[in-house]
Amino acid sequence: MPRTYSAFFTFLFLALIGATTLSAPRVAHANDPNVTIRDAEAVLSELVAIPARRIPRNMLAEAQAIAIIPRVIKVGFVVGIRRGQGVVMTRDADGEWSLPQFLTLTGGSIGWQAGVQGTDVVLIFRTRTSVENLMRGKFTIGADAAAAAGPVGRNASAATDAQLRAEILSYSRSRGLFAGVSIDGSVLEINQVANTAFYGAPSTQLPQVVPQSATDLRLYLTELFNAATTGPEGAVAAVVPPSAKPGAAVPGAVAAAPSGVVPASAVAVSPTRLEAIQNSLYTEGAQLHAILSPEWQTFLALPAEVAAASSVDRAALASTYQRFSQVNASPEFKELSARPEFQTTFDLLRQYNDALNASPAILQLPAPPAK
Repeated sequence: MPRTYSAFFTFLFLALIGATTLSAPRVAHANDPNVTIRDAEAVLSELVAIPARRIPRNMLAEAQAIAIIPRVIKVGFVVGIRRGQGVVMTRDADGEWSLPQFLTLTGGSIGWQAGVQGTDVVLIFRTRTSVENLMRGKFTIGADAAAAAGPVGRNASAATDAQLRAEILSYSRSRGLFAGVSIDGSVLEINQVANTAFYGAPSTQLPQVVPQSATDLRLYLTELFNAATTGPEGAVAAVVPPSAKPGAAVPGAVAAAPSGVVPASAVAVSPTRLEAIQNSLYTEGAQLHAILSPEWQTFLALPAEVAAASSVDRAALASTYQRFSQVNASPEFKELSARPEFQTTFDLLRQYNDALNASPAILQLPAPPAK
């Protein structure tokens, strides 16, 4: 083999080994079924919460099934590899939603890519045929059913012909070096091993046990669907996800509290939810700043920790939210406050501020004494 080819394949092998090593912690995290379900809930709640970026209610109302795959790992330098574990819930002829069934998404792409990208993927199945094909076991997007990037916003009036014809609408949220996500060619496969381990039976049989996290996600999707089909405008975004409700079960058991006392951890917003809001705030804030002058960029600057994906100082966030509120309330700045970029960022700031205030503050203590 010529030396140049030998060096190339050696480099490729080392790159793939490094990619596998980097992605291992995330894959291990995703293999916990309760974490997968809670992450799916967080992704879904985020995708229906932002007015200018959410799934249109009529698309949600027409859904025959919804697949949610949090943290799809995409590793690439020369060869891109995608893999993720998520859940799918299907709707029967009576409009009842099923319990979440586990599935995997795998795929690959060729190109000069760099970095590791985690992408949350949501797929809305619009036909019974596509759902039936998926539930048979293995399903290739683009081959077994046509897919298109789904419309976002308050309605789907601007949907393209491709979107209207598609059997599957795809939505994704990513932060990092990759822009967007490629869906065609990806393979979805029902994970019967995970279903059997979680429910005590495969998806083709009645479950022997039904963990609370599965019941919560099914109920949440049912409430979203009912709000989309019969509720007034804004009803979908008003549905509270189970993990945000007082007394909700969270990963890690919450000990029983005395009568009348609710543990702080039971009402606190989950770290996954906080991370999702912060990621969206970073993305939407960048779009707002792109249309502002340098002076306004400084005035409406988000706390530096938002871009760094680290813990945000509550006082700094409250100060930023106050400045946005001042602009929003002033008729003088109506041209700015009416922009969707401003309103979306403002709404995320409110959500993040409320979420932080609902979470117990971490005590700032000196180092513990030596043993």
